[in-house]
Amino acid sequence: MENAIEFYNNVIQYFRLNYINLLLTLLFVVGGFIIANFIKRRLRLRLSRRSPNFITATFISQITGFTLKSIVVLITLYLLGLDAFTNKILAGAGILTFVIGFALKDIGENFLAGIILAFKSPFRLDDLIEVNGIEGFVKDINIRETLIKTPDGKDVFLPNSIILKNPFINYTIDGFLRYEFIVGIAYENHPTEAIKLILETVNNVVGVLKEDRKPVVSISDLATNTINIKVQFWVDTFKTSKRSVHHSIRSQVMNDVVAALLANGFSLPATIVELKNYEQSNSLNLKVERNE
Repeated sequence: MENAIEFYNNVIQYFRLNYINLLLTLLFVVGGFIIANFIKRRLRLRLSRRSPNFITATFISQITGFTLKSIVVLITLYLLGLDAFTNKILAGAGILTFVIGFALKDIGENFLAGIILAFKSPFRLDDLIEVNGIEGFVKDINIRETLIKTPDGKDVFLPNSIILKNPFINYTIDGFLRYEFIVGIAYENHPTEAIKLILETVNNVVGVLKEDRKPVVSISDLATNTINIKVQFWVDTFKTSKRSVHHSIRSQVMNDVVAALLANGFSLPATIVELKNYEQSNSLNLKVERNE
């Protein structure tokens, strides 16, 4: 109890003798954090103007802001007369980093993965990506995770290490996305005429590329009941990043192809399934034997 009272008196006496120093230190902390946030915002704006990838600018500004605030905290400890404590922090930074890195392995792994992703820039904001079975649009990236908006409206916070360690697909990085589907015609129809008709129909759909990346129509397989024809075409994802627009183009192509084939007398047979009723045949055999 006496030690607690003595500690309380020492604290009160310290505040009485050093209140001016404490006030200046408090102003330094507030001003330092304000300046750090200002530099962070200005750096993000400047980098976003020069860098084509907004994610890289955001991540670098976050790291810069964190570093400046850490420096402000260390200087504050020095101004408070905690020199020995500050030196111990700096001296034990290596050991502390090792201990924290081992204890918080996943957080450290995601942090390093975020740095690599920021500088490697495999995607940009609003890019359509797929990783580890999750497909969606990139909305944000921070020190630990990347925010992905799925086509059905879900917000997925994906750890950066998962993106770095798994196969990664970017559907929109170069502005081109290919779709394909199979349509089957009867063996009685002429496949060359069908291919010509399908190619003409696909080229008439708005949104399908027709220059360097032309649609391709070819025989894919000679199935049991149909001649399968593969239809491949490209869309420009730079015009819009909305997946619904791409799906609508694909749906329109498929609808027009089926309508054109039916309108020109082509048959689109379904799979034929043969059913045998062995019980009925046995009963007929019994009747025949009785008649005899």
